[in-house]
This record gives sequence, structure tokens and C-alpha cells, in this order.
Amino acid sequence: MKFSLFHKLTNYICKDTGEKNESPKLIMVIRILILSMLFYIAINSIIYISILNNSVIAILLASFFIFLTFFILSYKQKTSSVLFMLNVGMIMWIYMNVTYFGWNTGVQHFIIVLLILDFFSGYSQYGLKITYALALCAFFIYLYFQHHNALSCIILDPPTNHLLHVTNTVVIFWCVSVIAYVFSKDSQNLESKLVEYNNQLMSQANTDSLTGLYNRRKATEYMNEMLKPSNTFCASICICDIDFFKKVNDKYGHDIGDVVLQKISQTMKTTMDGKCFIARWGGEEFLLVFPESNGDEAHFLLEGLRTKIKAIEINTGSEIFGVTMTFGLAEYDFNMDTESIIKEADEKLYIGKEHGRDRIVY
Repeated sequence: MKFSLFHKLTNYICKDTGEKNESPKLIMVIRILILSMLFYIAINSIIYISILNNSVIAILLASFFIFLTFFILSYKQKTSSVLFMLNVGMIMWIYMNVTYFGWNTGVQHFIIVLLILDFFSGYSQYGLKITYALALCAFFIYLYFQHHNALSCIILDPPTNHLLHVTNTVVIFWCVSVIAYVFSKDSQNLESKLVEYNNQLMSQANTDSLTGLYNRRKATEYMNEMLKPSNTFCASICICDIDFFKKVNDKYGHDIGDVVLQKISQTMKTTMDGKCFIARWGGEEFLLVFPESNGDEAHFLLEGLRTKIKAIEINTGSEIFGVTMTFGLAEYDFNMDTESIIKEADEKLYIGKEHGRDRIVY
């Protein structure tokens, strides 16, 4: 029952004006602010209970009636009209309250609510918004010099004045929070989606779609960064190639060839997890970079990988066959650049192919 009532109230507050090209968020925020002001006036009626007289009662009733009228009109008028009326009404209400109850109550700070509301209320007219902001600033300064040291029409005792100041502060923070939350939520969600989308694009740009490994572009960036002249650590580079891969494609078709590439890629990832950088260099060639590893250490790791790959079984449905790979391994020295070490690893790969394949040449 409570949930149903809350749901109905929420729908009522969020009800659209029916006008074209109007923000449903803005009218919702305006209604929440008006309801907050009605609640605030009701609280003030309790605070002023000890000083109630005809003037105070008239001010409270007039304020309540004005904001209630704004709330009713929010369902009958255009949002821009209601926003204009709310601004005029709030400025008059602020002036009246500062005049009658004094500067120290803090009611003048409701000007900040108007300022933030108007800056979030549209997507253009920045010149008009800045002009209005300056006008609000001038109004605030005027109130300060006019009423800061002046006697108010109604003298409040210190406890009442402090309580009213705290109430004003709480309501102002609430109003500002509502405006900021509603209007920033969508932009934050949009920004989050944009960041996620950019990350996806970056991942796609750096990843080989078939194998899920890094692609040649990312591998080149990685090595250029790692093998900078200022870096003095050791590293080893390996280029490896699937033996007789063309025959696999010719005999079983490219779909089975893709399965071979995927199986080998998965084996590389699981076997070498965290031990090296892996990329598909092109076609049936792969690149492995071993940072902080000399040639002997990289050779030991590659020997385990070569054994694992040799154990892979590819099932075509009518036949099961295996694959092997040949590896060319080069150790980086500080006089080499990216191009020269890749060339050395590539040359060793072809030496391995010429001498029987399924081996590591280092």
C-alpha cells in the first residue's frame, strides 16, 4: 500500500506538461523545489509559533499560497512560464523575508538555488544566463548593504534565529542537491558509457578479433615503448610460426585453419599467462616478448610451450590431427632497435624451418 502510494506520488510529480520540446526533468525538479518550499514554510510556521502575530501569519499564508499556486500552474502552463514565475516569486519572497526577519536568518542564500536552477534549465542562451547570474549577484549585494546591519521588522530571539538559520541551510542544501543530482545523473551515465565505449574501441583497435590476442599494431607499440634506449633491462623476443599451416587450410578448409589458430592462441595464453607479452604477428605467425628474461630463461619457457602445442588435437569430425610450431628466439642487447631484433628472431625462425621445423632456434 505504501509502495503504491509512493509510486503514484512519484508519477504525479514526474507527470509531463504535454508540451513539445520541453524537458520532463526540468518540470520535475521545479515541482520538487516548490514542494520543498511548501514544506519549509510549514516548518517555519512551527518555528515562529512563539512570535505569531498578524504580520507573521500574513507572510506565511501569502508565501504558502504563492508556492501552491506555482505547483498547480506547473500542470497547466509551459515549463518556461512556470520557471519564470518561480524566479520572480522566489526573489520577492527572499526580499520580503530578509526585510521582515533579518539578514541573519540566511534566507538570502536561496538565491544560490535560483542560480543553479537557471544554469541547468536549458542547453543554450548562455549570454542570458550569465546576465541573470550577475543580476542575482547584484541583488545579493544590495540585500547585504541594505539589511546586514539594519533592524528587521520582526525581532527574533537568538534561539529562534539560530533554528531558522539551520533550517534555511538544510533546505538550501537539499534543493541544490536535487538539482545537481537530477541534471548530472544523465551526463555522468553518458560519460561513463562514452568511456566504456572508448575502452571497447581501444581494445578492438589493439586486439586480433579471431584469436583474442594483441595484434601487430599493439605489439609494435609495446616493443617501441619497452625497448627505448633509456631502458637497461634485459628482454628476449620470439617469432614463431605454425608448421605447414597452408596445407592445413588446403586440406581441411579455412574454418579448420581458424580453429587451429584459436586453439594455439588459447594454449599460449594459458601456458604463458603473466610470463610474456603475446600477439598475433600476422597470418600464422605469433610474437612473444619476454621482458626481464634473458635468452636462456625465455628458451626454457618456450620449450614448455612447444610441448603443449604439440599435444593439441584438432578434430575435424572425420579426422584428428596435430600441429607443431617453430620458434626463432633472439636476446635483446642495448645496441639493437625494435626492427633489428625482430629481424634477428625472424631469421632464426627460418633457420628452424629449413632444419626440420618443430624446434626452437636460439
